[in-house]
Amino acid sequence: MTDRITLTGLTVRGTHGVYDFERAEGQDFGCDVVLEVDTRPAAESDDIADTIHYGELADALAAVLAGEPVNLLETLAERLAAICLADERVAACEVTVHKPQAPIAHAFTDVSVTVRRERHSG
Repeated sequence: MTDRITLTGLTVRGTHGVYDFERAEGQDFGCDVVLEVDTRPAAESDDIADTIHYGELADALAAVLAGEPVNLLETLAERLAAICLADERVAACEVTVHKPQAPIAHAFTDVSVTVRRERHSG
């Protein structure tokens, strides 16, 4: 499948992290998702019901980013990928979680974890 729907730069305040101060103070987390989906049905019908509603997707992803705290970005990425694959039309997804305010004692721009998950038949 070569069709993709991409949502880039979704940013939400969350309380994820291994340190108590991260949980207490919170920080911004970002995510980018790429969904592999057949867009032909939507193109033919010109009906949003035949595609992934990216506004609803953003709301669901934001709820996870702002929701129950986890220690690791890997766990957060896995939860976000599960949201993407909840729609059976999504054949695969790539999810990148960004933590630009990670507690690192050196100058840096971003820390991120990227996962790719595919729907398995059966």
